[in-house]
Amino acid sequence: MWYFCDVFGRIWQSPCILFYLLAFWVAPAFLHPQCLDFKPPFQPQQELQFCQMYKYFGCCDYAKDQELKAKYYRIMDNFDYYGYSNCAAYVQDLLCQECSPYAAHLFDAEDPNTPLRTIPGLCPDYCSQFHSKCRSFLTLLSDDPRLPELEHDQRRLCQYLELDDPDYCYPHILSNERLAKNLGRTAADSQGCLQLCLEEVANGLRNPLAMVHANDGTHRFFVAEQVGLVWVYLPDRSKLEKPFLNITKAVLTSPWEGDERGFLGLTFHPRFKYNGKLYVYYSVEVGFDERIRISEFRISSTDMNVVDHGSERIILEIDEPASNHNGGQLLFADDGYLYIFTGDGGMAGDPFGKFGNAQNKSALLGKALRIDVDDNERGPLYRIPPDNPFIREPNARPEVYAYGVRNMWRCSVDRGDPNTKEGKGRIFCGDVGQNKYEEIDIVEKGRNYGWRAKEGFSCYDKKLCANSSLDDVLPIYAYPHKMGKSVTGGYVYRGCENPNLNGMYIFGDFMSGRLMSLKENRNTHSWEYNEICMGEGLTCSFPGLINNYYPYIISFAEDEAGELYFMSTEIPSATSPTGVVYKIVDPSRRAPPGKCNYEPLSVRVKSSLIPFKPKETLIGVHVPTKLPRLSNAEEPPVDDSKGWFQELLDILNEQDGQISTTPFTPTTPKPKRTSRRKDRRRKDKHKNGVVRLVGDEEGRKDRGRVEVYANGEWGTVCDDLWNTKNAIVVCRQIGFRHALKAAKHAEFGQGTSLKIILDDVQCEGTEETLLDCQHAGIGTHNCAHYEDAGVICGNSDSGLE
Repeated sequence: MWYFCDVFGRIWQSPCILFYLLAFWVAPAFLHPQCLDFKPPFQPQQELQFCQMYKYFGCCDYAKDQELKAKYYRIMDNFDYYGYSNCAAYVQDLLCQECSPYAAHLFDAEDPNTPLRTIPGLCPDYCSQFHSKCRSFLTLLSDDPRLPELEHDQRRLCQYLELDDPDYCYPHILSNERLAKNLGRTAADSQGCLQLCLEEVANGLRNPLAMVHANDGTHRFFVAEQVGLVWVYLPDRSKLEKPFLNITKAVLTSPWEGDERGFLGLTFHPRFKYNGKLYVYYSVEVGFDERIRISEFRISSTDMNVVDHGSERIILEIDEPASNHNGGQLLFADDGYLYIFTGDGGMAGDPFGKFGNAQNKSALLGKALRIDVDDNERGPLYRIPPDNPFIREPNARPEVYAYGVRNMWRCSVDRGDPNTKEGKGRIFCGDVGQNKYEEIDIVEKGRNYGWRAKEGFSCYDKKLCANSSLDDVLPIYAYPHKMGKSVTGGYVYRGCENPNLNGMYIFGDFMSGRLMSLKENRNTHSWEYNEICMGEGLTCSFPGLINNYYPYIISFAEDEAGELYFMSTEIPSATSPTGVVYKIVDPSRRAPPGKCNYEPLSVRVKSSLIPFKPKETLIGVHVPTKLPRLSNAEEPPVDDSKGWFQELLDILNEQDGQISTTPFTPTTPKPKRTSRRKDRRRKDKHKNGVVRLVGDEEGRKDRGRVEVYANGEWGTVCDDLWNTKNAIVVCRQIGFRHALKAAKHAEFGQGTSLKIILDDVQCEGTEETLLDCQHAGIGTHNCAHYEDAGVICGNSDSGLE
């Protein structure tokens, strides 16, 4: 990465204060730089002339710098040489704090409960010096009506200008190494896990497994559901009510969790803007045979947001011997050819033929195929590119571009570095492993990627692995199944909005929900790994950002501007509407204002629009409220309680090392239930909705079978629809902050001596008790005690203890 390292000195006559901006991309996660526009700091495109201490990193662009400079001269014009020589540096100091990376803290903008300051928070010693020399400048710097009242009272003035948190007061903030040394880096926790945030983009989708753009200047994005529906989203994230494509009747899939069949891939022709062509990859049933089908469609001549369903032409069909390992990726690479990534045919161990489908170049399964679909209106629907590697090899299929593939799930083409174009055209793929390793490959012409001889870096079929003619290429990275069991390939980030992420390959795992990254070391050409976690503490506390996601990571995507997204779901079923599209955001540094602006071409919309309504929210973050400033007549109160900053430190210390991946959907809580007998004393020992945990063999208080009190008796809860949102209601009710597991199948024993009180419980996670959630009714159930639900709770969600 690029990065910078410099030392800033003061100009004018104030003492020189060193302000270091170190330039590595991993930093401890704790601090929260923020500008007055509630966004992260940035590196200005044009060097600042006035506020030079922030010329490399801060909250001002050149225009703002010039605005502050002009204000400075307007103020200084009111004073003689003596005032200029004594106070010029102070005035510049105070004006330029709007450019500080911590401007929101200096001006109290991070706390909505306090008014925005017009003068930054000052350290007492600095304020005292300023008051003794330059207090007459106050009313020119600010229109705060309190300042004239306090101007001649140093103690009260400095008390008024002081921050509750001495670490952030000016100028001590500049020499605070803890605050300065990590600026501009992508934060990481103590384990090196990168702290990123998310922005919810779309929701309510059924296994969203592809999101693509048409590269036509409209900046629309198209999201495909496994059932065979494709939806259009406009740049403002509104969704068109009428689907772009609907082939649900032809697509073969099922509601079974984990079914790999269905609508699997979508890509637009590079010249879609002119020829209106797009290509889809889906499962079909023909007679008693299952096949994968690659078809070409054209856009409707009357509606740019709808496919002409009658235009389908089947480009290629391949028989699938089993219902899994169907591949599904379609893409156009920089050479303009269509790439098709097929699975090995399914089952386990690629048992087809002597060496399996993947090593058999006469089979189309277990391959990366490359075909030419240009100028196919007459003659064959596709042609073979003349430089395909096996075009002259007897018995080999000429479509084969690379082989030895097990089941590549999600591939992408690197756009290349925005400035140097380094890396442009590389094809990255995640290849799902058998029972030991998942791998990331860079796919190149004619190469053998090893399966079934190898899985990751290790031998799978020892006889094939020992074959000297294998000549396979190893993955750039492989990880064991203790980290995840089904890789989801991603993208190399080449967008504009998150400069620190440039060149980082970001991918995930469907089963473990783990987000991961690789970055190439330019010197060794090896790939360095970092896990990605959701931001801790206040890291993601910017407007619109969240720090949680559903765990089943299905796919990644790139929009027309190059920004990166991923799709995940709570329930991995083709019929479950729990899929969400998330945008990846680095909260440590943004692009300078104006750099990433683009003007989408207009879209003629004939369908009704469905406005986007986000459902997810930032969880696990409580920002303490600051004390109000003292009035003119008040003396400082004596308060032995913790200050807001100490409270914040305690919260962050408690949260250290956490990774939050359980979504928490905000809703309006149901009102508390009240008794009609308000004038009578309750005779029940317990209140309705009280819960207890029982059944743990070791007697631990943080886990057990859930028993709930309702209508005068205790009872159990059936595990139908039992999930983490239900569990978090229970855990919070008994004093824990997190639900680590929603236990099912009577994991903590059967409560056979009790009635089953609740069934089909569905909570949003904000309710006070399980009784406030949706359920079948107290005492109404259709289950038995072998389905008794339980929970494991904790105050840290980093794992089970």
